[in-house]
Amino acid sequence: MHRSYIFLAEGFEEIEALTVVDVMRRAGMDIKTVSITSERQVSGAHGIPVTADLSFKEADFEGSEWLILPGGMPGSTNLAAFEPLCDLLKVHKGKIAAICAAPGVVLAPLGLLNGKDATVYPGFDEALKSHGAHVRDVPVMALDKLITANGPSSALRFALAIVANSMGESVAQQVGSAMLYYPKTMNFFF
Repeated sequence: MHRSYIFLAEGFEEIEALTVVDVMRRAGMDIKTVSITSERQVSGAHGIPVTADLSFKEADFEGSEWLILPGGMPGSTNLAAFEPLCDLLKVHKGKIAAICAAPGVVLAPLGLLNGKDATVYPGFDEALKSHGAHVRDVPVMALDKLITANGPSSALRFALAIVANSMGESVAQQVGSAMLYYPKTMNFFF
């Protein structure tokens, strides 16, 4: 299994970023937090400072499995404004996951959702539609190489969908159960 990266910009949604990191690490996946700022410490949308594992310049994205974008505002707009990340997303051969506003603010304008089913935070659906995505009104939309989710309350489902995609439904079920999350299925194809 290859390393995955989640990107932190000033104003990121803390629950969406840290839930993903926590769940993936519980599953034994290699995930690193990456600051897109000049500093490793990044403040979230609610003023919670987080020290990233790496800066963007320090990371080696070659062969990475997942590139993950938390939402939040202005976090999503800051991710979209960071050209090196946008360039990376456009050439990435692995998998991409985005939650909350990030599918509409970052992925859709890059053309990465064109012709695909996706979900997004309410109010950003026009951004998806205008860039050719098929908007689904579901908490999590999981495709083979793309997972989107609609917001903070879906962060745990979003993280477990990433685990299920990489490690199988049984591992996601074990991790979820250990966290006292008991869905009847880990099938995130709503």
